[in-house]
Amino acid sequence: MQNYKMKLSHFQFELPEELLAEHPAENRDESRLMVLNREKQTIEHKMFKDLIDYFEEDDVLILNNTKVFPARLYGNKEKTGARIEVFLLRELNEEQRLWDVLVDPARKIRIGNKLYFGDDETLVAEVIDNTTSRGRTLRFLYDGSYQEFRRKLTELGETPLPKYIKREVTPEDEDRYQTIFAKNEGAVAAPTAGLHFSKHLLKRLEIKGVDIAEVTLHVGLGTFNPVEVEDLSKHKMDSEEVTIDAKAAEIINNAKKNKKRICAVGTTAMRAIESSVSSSGTLNEFDGWTNKFIFPPYDFSIANCMITNFHTPKSTLLMMASAFAGHDFILKAYQEAIKEKYNFYSYGDAMLII
Repeated sequence: MQNYKMKLSHFQFELPEELLAEHPAENRDESRLMVLNREKQTIEHKMFKDLIDYFEEDDVLILNNTKVFPARLYGNKEKTGARIEVFLLRELNEEQRLWDVLVDPARKIRIGNKLYFGDDETLVAEVIDNTTSRGRTLRFLYDGSYQEFRRKLTELGETPLPKYIKREVTPEDEDRYQTIFAKNEGAVAAPTAGLHFSKHLLKRLEIKGVDIAEVTLHVGLGTFNPVEVEDLSKHKMDSEEVTIDAKAAEIINNAKKNKKRICAVGTTAMRAIESSVSSSGTLNEFDGWTNKFIFPPYDFSIANCMITNFHTPKSTLLMMASAFAGHDFILKAYQEAIKEKYNFYSYGDAMLII
């Protein structure tokens, strides 16, 4: 694939609908794990908890510790009472309680409209701007402190399961659509490769001497946007907020210096670190936004291993996996995954690329 320009059509494949996972595996670390060895060009079928066999003392796992907040709310429009879905994208101003949101159905939601939330309707929002066809800026009105307002939002919001999951949200989703190491709230979608880690597996890795480096990338809804332009260089990624602190950078740079295995857990962890590489190929601290789009051919600077789920056709996530594993190899692995009925997408199975 050298000197060959990759196009969108290279990332199209037939994915049977029944392989889109509606529910997570019964136990986090008992989803399936397909292991791709780039050097040997081999494909092995394992369970996620077998991951430990591929790591030694002082190797590093890079985890994205973002936390998903309950971003999906249902309100009623004043006068008509029409039910409107409001999806919170991000907070714009804490003091004024301004939020960037998507509304659905959007046609009837105009500047000046008020939306009422909850049975007691104590939470109200006023539309103050249009941003895109479905995007709006809302000002929330709530009689209480900022902490009380955020508590109310959390109480009324539900887990923002991806749209492909057609069933109702259950209490189980609140737990399972969140990694066990989630700390910093701000994502509207889970960093799904991390969902497979159980407390027990992390403990076993720790006992084996594997180091954990935590970074934060607040996953936005853009993660679900398929690429729509044939020329990949024309695709624009949404910006997402990233933090890499000194401690994480030090752990990762030490491992790099000592030629250890450095494994990005998920495309989001990979994008975070690749957004902050120094001219000498080490990882810098970072606090800002990234819209980095990784597609083949691409030279990775930090990680020499990655864990990622099975992705949908034409997704930026598949393009990154292809850039990391090699395009022909990833396509071969995906054909095998379909044949072996691996589960795809957010609640699906995992792949380890070494």
